[in-house]
Amino acid sequence: MENKTDQKYAIEIHDLTKTYGKSRGVSHISLMVEEGDIFGFLGPNGAGKSTTIRSMLGLLHFQKGEIRILSMDAVKQQKEILSQVGYMPSEAMFYPSMKVKDVIRFAAQARRTDCQEEADRICDLLQVNKDKKIEELSLGNRKKVSIVCAMQHKPRLLILDEPTSGLDPLMQEAFFKLILEYNRQGTTCFLSSHVLSEVKRYCKHAAIIKEGRLIRTDTVENLSKSSLRRIKVWEQGREKEFTYTGSMKELIHKLDGMDIDDLLIEEPSLDEIFMHYYEEQAITGDKGGE
Repeated sequence: MENKTDQKYAIEIHDLTKTYGKSRGVSHISLMVEEGDIFGFLGPNGAGKSTTIRSMLGLLHFQKGEIRILSMDAVKQQKEILSQVGYMPSEAMFYPSMKVKDVIRFAAQARRTDCQEEADRICDLLQVNKDKKIEELSLGNRKKVSIVCAMQHKPRLLILDEPTSGLDPLMQEAFFKLILEYNRQGTTCFLSSHVLSEVKRYCKHAAIIKEGRLIRTDTVENLSKSSLRRIKVWEQGREKEFTYTGSMKELIHKLDGMDIDDLLIEEPSLDEIFMHYYEEQAITGDKGGE
């Protein structure tokens, strides 16, 4: 896979296909993530986000396709890639009897790097109690430990799988403050999420995945634009609500002859736009992607 421009990519995925026997995996996934981007990978649970990520990291054997991470082959150069990547899995699994500070130190030693200063700074920002045992922590606090382990070595690329699930709103804000700080210093971030609001707020580009296939890849700004409108009509005291994608002229023609008391036309929420992409893909069979 060769780049036709001088643009540098942190992630290059071409025609990735991974199946689990009769179970669905991912099929013909192709996407490019530019260096320095904050890239959102959107889809509900079971859409194929984690399968794609684990394939990127060389943790899964895939049947077809090619993946390059930081210009290195994901299969042949896995060790070199992992030394420059910070990975946060969707589920934070640690030895339950270990203390938090020992888990963090163990993660740093695995990279043969002294990360103490940065680890302490992140722990302070996220209010991590380093003296507690893992088994004493809530899901949210285990997530915090996972964040520290992923970020303490200041990686070139962060790959985060559903990182904010279990975090309270204040900790989510602190987490994204860290992401933006690292990004300003040149770190690329690949953020898997089903929370549309955080993708819209923090990501520059995003891909939408459904049932193992990419529906669309674009800037978040373009993904948020839509001709879709939410229409509310009050007719003889009764309220009717529906979504509409046609022209205003056609809408007026549709409403002509109705005994309308009031009319409200609104832009849809990002959630509604997202669902519209899903419904549109189901009707047209459009695979999307790049």
